[in-house]
Amino acid sequence: MKEIIAIIRPKKVGATRNALVKLGFTCMTGIAVKGRGNQRGIAEELGVQVHSSTDSSVAATGMCYVPKRMLSIIVPDAAVDKVKDAIVAINQSGQIGDGKIFVYKVENAMRIRTRESGEGAVR
Repeated sequence: MKEIIAIIRPKKVGATRNALVKLGFTCMTGIAVKGRGNQRGIAEELGVQVHSSTDSSVAATGMCYVPKRMLSIIVPDAAVDKVKDAIVAINQSGQIGDGKIFVYKVENAMRIRTRESGEGAVR
């Protein structure tokens, strides 16, 4: 099993969730997060315009953090590429700030209610 963590734009969560559900992956966790990457928190990410009368240091360095959404999905090893491709298809605009995908190995999982372990615990 693998955990896929995707950091994406908030406005893309619904479309991303719908694409994953179509693939059969209905279980996921979503968290509102803030961060910054190569875009350095550029104001355009939020649709904010920086006017010339605004402090030039803010315009040059960008905002501190940008709101994003972090999705965590546990999938069988064989489904990793399919899930990553679906996330990229929805979220790739070609602009800085599209997001990141991380893939981690999951040793085991257990459903607390039934004590079921392994892949069956995350379906």
